[in-house]
Amino acid sequence: MNKSLLGLLATAVLLGGCSLIPEYQQPDAPVAAQYPQGPAYSPSEAAGVAASEQGWRQFFHDPALQQLIQSALLNNRDLRVAALNLDAYRAQYRIQRAELLPAISANGTGSRQRMPAELSQTGQTGIYSQYSATLGISAYELDLFGRVRSLSEEALQTYLSSEQARRSTQISLVASVATAYLTWQADQELLVLTQDSLKAFEDSYRLTARSNEVGVASALDLSQSRTAVEGARVKLAQYQRLVAQDRNSLILLVGAGLPGDLPAGQALSGELLSGLPAGLPSDLLQRRPDILEAERLLEAANANIGAARAAFFPSISLTANAGTASSQLSGLFDGGSGTWLLQPQINLPIFNAGSLRASLDYSKIQKDLRVARYEKSIQTAFQEVADGLAARGTYTRQLSAQRDLVAANQDYYRLAERRYRIGIDSHLTFLDAQRSLFSAQQALISDRLAQLASEVNLYKALGGGWLENSSAHAAPAPTPVQEPAAQG
Repeated sequence: MNKSLLGLLATAVLLGGCSLIPEYQQPDAPVAAQYPQGPAYSPSEAAGVAASEQGWRQFFHDPALQQLIQSALLNNRDLRVAALNLDAYRAQYRIQRAELLPAISANGTGSRQRMPAELSQTGQTGIYSQYSATLGISAYELDLFGRVRSLSEEALQTYLSSEQARRSTQISLVASVATAYLTWQADQELLVLTQDSLKAFEDSYRLTARSNEVGVASALDLSQSRTAVEGARVKLAQYQRLVAQDRNSLILLVGAGLPGDLPAGQALSGELLSGLPAGLPSDLLQRRPDILEAERLLEAANANIGAARAAFFPSISLTANAGTASSQLSGLFDGGSGTWLLQPQINLPIFNAGSLRASLDYSKIQKDLRVARYEKSIQTAFQEVADGLAARGTYTRQLSAQRDLVAANQDYYRLAERRYRIGIDSHLTFLDAQRSLFSAQQALISDRLAQLASEVNLYKALGGGWLENSSAHAAPAPTPVQEPAAQG
C-alpha cells in the first residue's frame, strides 16, 4: 500500500472522534426513600448478605427443589431463548462497531479478449490482455460528526440490556420453579388430608347407617352424613387433578422429565426458606435486572439522538485503492506499472421536506418513552417489595391464628365425637365438628403455601435468584458483561 493511501486511512481514524450524543443523566427514582411502615409490616431485619447476593441454594433448603432448579437452569427453553437473544445482540453490535473502521480488501483481475478488426482501434484483429492487482477501501464513511459512533453506542447499550433481560429471565425462572414445586407439595398434602377426611366421613356414615337401621339415627342424620362423604369425594377428585396438573407445570418449567432420583420433598410446615433483608429502595436500582435493562435501553435511545443530530451535517465517504496493472501477467509488478484511485464523495443535505427534523423529534420522543418505562420499572419493583413485606408481616400472624383455629377444631371434634357416641349430642353437632376441622386444616395448608409463595416473590422482587451460592459460601460471582472482542 502506498503512502498516500496510508495517510488517508490515518486521517479518517483521527477525524472520527466527534460525538453529538447528549450527556446522559440518570433520572431520579420516583419512589419514597423508605418502604411503607404500619401495622401490616414487620420491623426490618438486618442481615449480612443482601437478598440479591443470597444464592438460591442457601435460600431454598429443600434438596428436591434445589435439584429441580438446577435442572431448569440447564433445560428450560425460555432461558435458552434469552441466551440466544443475547448472542444475537452481541453479533449485531459487532457488525455495527465494524463500521467505525475502513474495510480493506485486496482484488486481483485478469482478462483476455479477441477483438475483430472492425472494432479494433488499430484496424487489425488481435487478442488483448489486461491484469491488475489492487488493495484499497470502498465507500468508507468518515465519521466527522459521530453518526456511526452513535449507532455503535446504541447497539452496545442494546446488547448490554439483553444481558440484563437474560438475568431477569433466570430470576423469574427460579421463582417460578419454586412456586410450582411448593404448589405441588401443598396439593399433595391436601390430597392426603382429603383422603383421610373421606375415610373418617365414610366411617361416620357407616356408623350412622347402622344407627338408622336400629332406629337411633333419623333419615335426616343419614342424609347429612352422606352429603359430607360426597363433598369429600368431590374434593378428592379436585386435588387428584391439581396434583397431576402441578406435576405437568413443573415438568414444563424444568424443561425435562422429573429426575428419577428426586429426593422426597420436605413438609410445608418445615423451615423451607431462609430469611430475607429488604434493604432500601435505592438498592433496587443496582440489583433488579429489569431496572438495569430499562436503563440500558434508555442509554441506547440517548445515543440514537446523537445519530439523528449528525444526520443534519454533511457526510463524506471515501473510496481509494492502489495497485498495479499490466497487459502481461509477467510484467504485473514491473516498475512503472503502479496505479491508484482516490474517489471521495460528499453528501450535503439541502432539502428533505422536514424528514431529518422529524427523525430527530422521533428519537427524542423515544428517549422520553424509555424514561417513562424506566421510572415505571422502579415503581413496579417498589410495589412488589412493599407487597412482599406486607405479606411477611401479616402471614406470620395469620398462620399463628390458623394453627390455633385448627387446634380448637380438633378439641371440638374430639368432644363432639365423644358426646355423640354416648348419646348426649345429636349427629348434626358431630358432623359439623368434622367439617369444621377439615375446613380449618385445608385453610392451614393453603395459608402456609401463600406465605411461602409470598417469600419466594419477595426474593425475586429483591433481585435474588441469579447466584447459585452466596458470597459467604465462596461462590464465584457471575462474569460481568464486557464489550465483545473485535473479530474479522
